[in-house]
Amino acid sequence: MEHAPLRLKPREERRLRGGHLWVFSNEVDTAATPLTDLEPGQPVVIQASNGKPLGAGYANPHSLICARLVSRDADKGLDRSLLVHRLKVALSARQAILDRPFYRLVHGEGDFLPGLVVDRYDDVCVVQMGTAGMERARDAILEALEKVVRPRVVILRNDAAVREQEGLERYTETAVGSAPETLTVEEGGMTFRVPATGGQKTGWFFDHRENRDRLAAWSRGRRVLDVYSYVGGFGLRAAAAGAEEVVAIERSEEALDHLQDNAELAGLEDRVAPLHGEALEVLKALREDGERFDAVVLDPPAFIKRKRDIKSGLEGYRHLNQLAMQLLSRDGLLLSASCSHHLGMDQLQDVVRGRARHLDRDAAVLARGHQGPDHPIHPAIPETEYLKAVFARILPTQ
Repeated sequence: MEHAPLRLKPREERRLRGGHLWVFSNEVDTAATPLTDLEPGQPVVIQASNGKPLGAGYANPHSLICARLVSRDADKGLDRSLLVHRLKVALSARQAILDRPFYRLVHGEGDFLPGLVVDRYDDVCVVQMGTAGMERARDAILEALEKVVRPRVVILRNDAAVREQEGLERYTETAVGSAPETLTVEEGGMTFRVPATGGQKTGWFFDHRENRDRLAAWSRGRRVLDVYSYVGGFGLRAAAAGAEEVVAIERSEEALDHLQDNAELAGLEDRVAPLHGEALEVLKALREDGERFDAVVLDPPAFIKRKRDIKSGLEGYRHLNQLAMQLLSRDGLLLSASCSHHLGMDQLQDVVRGRARHLDRDAAVLARGHQGPDHPIHPAIPETEYLKAVFARILPTQ
């Protein structure tokens, strides 16, 4: 299908010219180019108000973000050729910094492929298409992956809630090969096995790689509490680095089964104690039992998914961090993380400071962590910078 024109109102092209990739529905000159004439995922040429092309993209008239730019060249739309080029650029960036093929290969807008995520587990690729445009380009995406990385298996984890905002169905499907029950991840000299189709996100959280490295470096001889442990990324890395004991809290029994399997795989089962239950309830029970830990890891799901959640989400982060601090020894290490874009690093650090003072303790920030370089940030799109972590000593009042 030919690219349809999508014309912007006067002066609405400034964000795109500044580097952004999104067009909002209220920026479109609907008199000149009615959104109702477009199909979800339809290729478009985005035009300035004077008709001058700004680039090629795809549209969805049913979404607040009604178009996404994929190329500054209006003649180069989202096809196999463009996808191959983008994948090659993304692959070279990962290979320059990571020596093993376990990473996020495509990070949406950060790799100039808005709506697409590809995580690589050696010869298995797990793909998420979050927009109608990427869903429409499904065959071209699979062909480009075959050309660039030749995966043995491609799993489509198109089950994220964000697809509903695009009017898309949610599904999981094996598009190439036969999906195994588990995927293998190599990190920090360890091997993990994670669920291939039933786990969180694509099975593993590559974005915390560097934060797990840092925790491991500080874990020797410590008693560690890993909250929201999932399959044990933080906790088992700490145990392998010499933690005396790791207590791991997770509400998913399936995830805890994988954690125990991973502990046995690493020969660490004697030093890892899984606890099944809701994080807050388990933390309260540990506090009542008088338990103390040298380090506590907090890696919760996003408490703030939309701006209207900020007030309640902040209260959630405060409550969680306070419970964690009440379990820390006199000079304990707190790793407090957040994947909520709407909670900035300074706000998270202020939560840590505020809860420490509420308990008549002091916080000393040792380091601040971010998403890894295989999750590149688009400088014009703040939403691509979402992960932050505060490493802090929680001390008696000085």
